[in-house]
Amino acid sequence: MADPVRMLVVGVGNMGVSHAKAYHNIDGFEIAGLMSRSIKSRDDLPEELAGYPRFEDFDEAMREVKPDGVSINTWPNTHAELALKAFDAGCHVFMEKPIATTIEEAEKVVAAARAKNRKLVLGYILRVHPSWMKFIEVGKTLGKPLVMRLNLNQQSSGPAWAWHKNLIDSLIPIVDCGVHYVDVMCQLTGAKPVRVHGIGAKLWAEAAKQNYGHLHVTFDDGSVGWYEAGWGPMMSEEAFFVKDVVGPNGAVSIVANQSSRGEDMDLSDSADIDKHTKTDAIRLHHSAVDPESREFQKPDQLMSMSDEPDHQELCDREQEYFLKAIREDLDLSESMDAAVNSLRIVLAAEESIEKEEVVRL
Repeated sequence: MADPVRMLVVGVGNMGVSHAKAYHNIDGFEIAGLMSRSIKSRDDLPEELAGYPRFEDFDEAMREVKPDGVSINTWPNTHAELALKAFDAGCHVFMEKPIATTIEEAEKVVAAARAKNRKLVLGYILRVHPSWMKFIEVGKTLGKPLVMRLNLNQQSSGPAWAWHKNLIDSLIPIVDCGVHYVDVMCQLTGAKPVRVHGIGAKLWAEAAKQNYGHLHVTFDDGSVGWYEAGWGPMMSEEAFFVKDVVGPNGAVSIVANQSSRGEDMDLSDSADIDKHTKTDAIRLHHSAVDPESREFQKPDQLMSMSDEPDHQELCDREQEYFLKAIREDLDLSESMDAAVNSLRIVLAAEESIEKEEVVRL
């Protein structure tokens, strides 16, 4: 039986804790240590993680535990530096998105993974999400060109207030979360993005950068898509979840979990991670009409997704794939190149906002 893959978990916020739980529970992984700059003073870690060695310095942790793999769940502006150090030490890397904050850094990370023959898996959780996998599968049957409409706005209060504010210090929302959704667009079209336009606004005085943004992408097959993201205490709870693809043959939509609209209308749920992943159904609309009556030939089709995995189970799936990639020496070229490509698109949107002009790729 193969030795367990010993993991150093770097960053133990929302995502880091979820991935650490996966390493704790999955046969084939072993946690070698947990690292964060203030971890030694924390008393809020889940019980199952309480007994692992704690470190507040990355280099010290690497020297002391000599892990086989590093799980990077820190602020985006630290991702590339930590990944490069991990590859230099001969480690495999699981990294939360985005891969970096510049294309130059992203390309260096991918080049290092290839040069060291180490595995690099990015935390593109929608790639292991049953609803999104089905959404993309059905979307590819709608013909070309496609119109893709996606958003995820989040109202910031309580713990999410500080979480969103700190994230904005690294990247604006359409960059940080946008990589997920433009990756979906690229999978749906299989086409090359050629033109990007972005708009943004700063509504949150406490945030370092613009907290609202909207990006538009044009592909070389004629498909177009938009993605919208806003974080802050002023964001609306209405229409915060739009996932819609339209083509000549009809439309497919992810129907949001209506339980995300709590009975207490003063309570914000748009920032709840589990509410982002749980859906009720996928709705497929067929555009064909009767030649004479012009009535639709088929009724809309509703595909129930009510038994899909929750957020922790999705994180488990990501780590099971990471383990499989290591054990079976999977070729990860497509997913690594896709991570750089999606980052290129969202950074082009940020550039468009700054220059107030369309960016051609």
